Amino acid sequence: MIVAMESAEPKKNFAGLRVLSLESRRGAEMAKLIANHGGEAVVAPSMREIPLTTNMEALAFGRKLFAGEFDMVVFLTGVGTRALARVVETIYPHEKYLAELRKIAIVARGPKPVAVLKEWNVPIAVTAPEPNTWREVLRALDGNAEALPLKGSRIAVQEYGVQNPELLAGLVGRGAHVTSVPVYEWALPEDTGPLRSAIAAMARNEIDVILFTTATQADHLLQIGAEMKEEDAMRCALSRMVVASIGPTTSERLREFGIAPDMEPAHPKMGYLVSEAAQRSAEILQRKRNAAREKPHP
Repeated sequence: MIVAMESAEPKKNFAGLRVLSLESRRGAEMAKLIANHGGEAVVAPSMREIPLTTNMEALAFGRKLFAGEFDMVVFLTGVGTRALARVVETIYPHEKYLAELRKIAIVARGPKPVAVLKEWNVPIAVTAPEPNTWREVLRALDGNAEALPLKGSRIAVQEYGVQNPELLAGLVGRGAHVTSVPVYEWALPEDTGPLRSAIAAMARNEIDVILFTTATQADHLLQIGAEMKEEDAMRCALSRMVVASIGPTTSERLREFGIAPDMEPAHPKMGYLVSEAAQRSAEILQRKRNAAREKPHP
């Protein structure tokens, strides 16, 4: 069932607009944020996290790390950093794992893996700045090339759900020997009913704003839309809606699908996304709908 909420004391911002979030784990939090900004929240979970409990690549990573076969590890997500540790801990004690990490160069893509590594007292050699995409990882490494040369380095990259081919290719292109370590993957939710209902609502022009907080949400929205034979209607609806993306990685995926994001927040965080979408949605909607009316019919 789709969760719908309205603020008892709506602020001017969304002013009653119908706002679709595809959040799963933080769906209730997103619904509250939307309602607090005066929107009618529709939350349709689009993803389910599947831990790879028999993850042979992660186990092989642990064995190679303990054998001294890595010079650097790149951690891309906080959840993945913890999940990788849990897999390695099935064969080595946690403290010994952390001791091995402390012997080599550690790279963190953004604040979430940084927080985990600091909690563990694992020094971080390089941190990628906002907006924390693979481009910033490579630029940060290039900026530290004298201290941490990539040519000939043996680097493990903790993957996060889907592979990051651009980052891997960038490291290989700089002469590194790269090992991809997938730790978890994303599947469709067990119950796709709410997502299907949301797509049908989009096709009926009953949604005004859509918020994307990960690239995988776009994958799954298009996948289910195609299964429902509603992809064309959904794309047409998106051209009339506000499409808000949390940051460059998600925006890049949307553009790959031919969907142009209307906005990104100043910082890639949920609170900023909702707040700034609330402030800008009325103006964006007016512009897009005026353009649709003025477009000549074939």
